[in-house]
Parts: sequence; C-alpha cells; structure tokens
Amino acid sequence: MRILVVEDEPRIAADIRAGLERAHYAVDHAEDGESAWFRAGTEEYDAIVLDLGLPKLDGLTVLKRLRAADITTPILILTARDGWRDKVEGIDAGADDYLAKPFQMEELLARLRAIIRRAAGQSSAILRAGPVEVDTRTRMVTVHGSAMTLSSLEYRLLAYFLHHPGRVLSQSELIEHVYEAGSDRDVNAIEALVARLRRKLGVDLIETRRGHGYLIPDSTR
Repeated sequence: MRILVVEDEPRIAADIRAGLERAHYAVDHAEDGESAWFRAGTEEYDAIVLDLGLPKLDGLTVLKRLRAADITTPILILTARDGWRDKVEGIDAGADDYLAKPFQMEELLARLRAIIRRAAGQSSAILRAGPVEVDTRTRMVTVHGSAMTLSSLEYRLLAYFLHHPGRVLSQSELIEHVYEAGSDRDVNAIEALVARLRRKLGVDLIETRRGHGYLIPDSTR
C-alpha cells in the first residue's frame, strides 16, 4: 500500500514518513503543492496525506484540482487546530477525512486505514481470504490461526490483494501500489515478490491469470 505525504515542514514530514514506514506503507513525499499536483496526477496511490498550508500551490487548490480531474484517491487533510473553516472547505471540496495539528501518529494511521478501507469497499479492519487473515491495525498475519512474519514488501502486496478480492490485478498495478518511487519497479521484481509470498503463506491462495495478472478470489461471493 502506497501513500503520498504532502507536507512542507521537514520535521513533520519526516515524522509522518517514519510512522508510515513502520506500519509497512511505501511512502513518497512532496514538499509543495505543485509537486503534489504532478505526483498525484501521474502516479497511483492508496491514499494522500495533504497539508493545506503549502508553498507554490495551496493544499485546498491541489485537492480541488484532483477531484476536478476525477482522481478519486482517498485524501486525509491536515489542518491547524483552530482551522475549522479549512476543515469545512476541505470536506466540501472532496477530502475523505481531516486531522488537526498537532496529532498522534496512531490517530493518523487509524484514519488512513479507515479511508483506504472505505475506498476499497471493505468494512472491517480484519481482512480474510481462505485460511489467511490480516489485522490491519496490528499488521499481524495469520495462516490457519498461526502467526507469520512478512517483510514490508510482502505485507504490502498481501494487504493490497486482500483490499481488492475477486479482482484481477495487473503486474503494473501491483508495482504502482507496492513500491515507492525510485525503487526496483519492474515485472521481474513483482513476479519474484509474488512467488516469495506464495511460499511463505504455504497455501493455494494467489491465482495467476496469464496475460492479465493475479487474483485472490472473493470468498464472500
């Protein structure tokens, strides 16, 4: 799962990035509104953390441009504690949630999980497919009830699959949502990652659709 953090204050941006990476997210950073508009318009993200007080192009303008361009990526806006007008404007402009500064990292993570779930049509923080279960709050993965350890990349891949059960996911889509910008993002890398995840899970869960991508069946259908 891949997040774009748009924040011009270096310390706050570094803190958010560190917290998200500890939670196994891939993170890209934009430090001004123009960079955010370009990145969000040309890359795929599972969510955007968007500060409203940005140089070059303010966050509210970025938000309005993204929604006008039919970019539906979930957006969590960051506002000043007393900026209730910003909150109202942001929500009306298409933001999915807001968080006032200063904030606790655990609340930011909880709100991100919620807007990502809603965008994917998921209602529970616990995602299941066959014998595999992922608790997105704790990042605990179990197979047949037994806990297992996954790398950050493996966890991101599994979480993305489970947020979109029943849908064939192309290699290019998986690359966009699992790897951050600048990393080794090619077909061979995603094939190797899928193979590694299959071996670790040890169950017949991820199906290959040759020429199209991969699929985890929707067990609720």
